[in-house]
Amino acid sequence: MLQQWPEGPAADPKAARERYDADMQMSREAVREVFRADLPDAHLGLGIVIVTSVIVGFVAQPVIGALVGGAFAALFLVTLGVMFLRGIRGVDALRRTYLFTFGWSQWVDWP
Repeated sequence: MLQQWPEGPAADPKAARERYDADMQMSREAVREVFRADLPDAHLGLGIVIVTSVIVGFVAQPVIGALVGGAFAALFLVTLGVMFLRGIRGVDALRRTYLFTFGWSQWVDWP
């Protein structure tokens, strides 16, 4: 199936590239907006992990509760390692890692 270009059958490669780049930029901005997390979201996520670890520790076994918290600690450390490999250092690396590990709480739907 042939695609109809606004420039006609003899599309200008430069114009097509500019249109493609503009569309990709808009798409990336939309994805960034969807996945953006703030510090209050991350704090809530950390709180949920702590409370869940404690509850699971009381209900099941303390080892299971420690595994829940340990899984998130491992994710935090792996993400921090990735930040260092990418050349991101200091407080910015810690902030980004914290947001990545615990920022998921923005999708928690409270009744």
